[in-house]
Amino acid sequence: MQVIKFYEDLHNLAELGFCEFKTSAYLKEKLSKAGFYIQEVGQTGFYAQLTNSDYVVALRADMDALGHNIDDKICAIHSCGHDAHSAMLLNAALIAKQNNLIKNKSFRFLFQPAEELGKGALFMIENKALDDVNEIYGMHIRPKQECQSNQAIASMYFAASCAIKFDITGLSAHAARPHLGINAIDSACALINAARMIYVDTSIASSIKVTRFVANNAVTNSINDKASIVFDLRAQDNKTMQELKEKLLQAAKVITFNNSTYEYEILNDIVAAQIDSLCAKECYKACVNILGEENVFKEKNILGGEDFFFYPVKKGIKAGFMGLGVDCTPGLHHPNMSINKNALNNGVNIWLELIKNIDLRKD
Repeated sequence: MQVIKFYEDLHNLAELGFCEFKTSAYLKEKLSKAGFYIQEVGQTGFYAQLTNSDYVVALRADMDALGHNIDDKICAIHSCGHDAHSAMLLNAALIAKQNNLIKNKSFRFLFQPAEELGKGALFMIENKALDDVNEIYGMHIRPKQECQSNQAIASMYFAASCAIKFDITGLSAHAARPHLGINAIDSACALINAARMIYVDTSIASSIKVTRFVANNAVTNSINDKASIVFDLRAQDNKTMQELKEKLLQAAKVITFNNSTYEYEILNDIVAAQIDSLCAKECYKACVNILGEENVFKEKNILGGEDFFFYPVKKGIKAGFMGLGVDCTPGLHHPNMSINKNALNNGVNIWLELIKNIDLRKD
């Protein structure tokens, strides 16, 4: 299958957000050679299109890899499946062109950078790549625990997600005289304990937890005067996310109790899913036509984040978003993640089915 070759090529070109130069060049070369018009968006983002009409439907794939610390070296690894997303959309675009499925309709094949940074979709919006788009669809591979390789999810309700970093400053001192210093680690631990006492409506899925803690002055017999801590926040809706953020920032005042100071930075802030009912029906129909009703989940709620949903929230574009089973193990964002490559063909066929359905609906 051609999609596997595309996947393997892209997997070996793993690049971090906004640095997807080789990835973007690879995709653009394939699409331009097939006759698509290429519109570059920034240095790495772009979209491919054949025709223009009053009604534009965008199909989106993300391109960037994740940065993993392997043996104290940051390595770009495709551990979230964006290589699979780009491979499936590329293959679908080429087949649709070859088989004349696009006809005189405007399908925009959108290849987005920097999803993992939570900034790629906003970048595409700011650079006007979505100004004339009426509908947009996305797809994401799923871990085996959620969806197996012969299955799909018609509507993926991703959560709001946010990462907040606190940089804490204390005062260094000899460990034998801790009363002369201010221990930044103690302050960070106080914030962790305060965060554990944050409660919101338990009927809404949410979580708050530490995902990074750095405090190292290179010696073991002195008080650390610097600590950096990152909290990952998740909530099924945007209102609950706002409450979590406000309560965490209020809890951060505990840092000052031992005279430490701090600064905070919101690293990313992603909105919860917003899916149009008509788009959801189109996705369900496409998935069922390819895999059968018994292998399609109508919808699922998860606490994962996806910056795709800035498109409907910021631009008011009707949106649908699907999940594809590929037997992903041990799971997304694991550096040794693997998938059933043969299942990628299901994603290609679902894209093609969606193109055919939407094309007929707009006649």
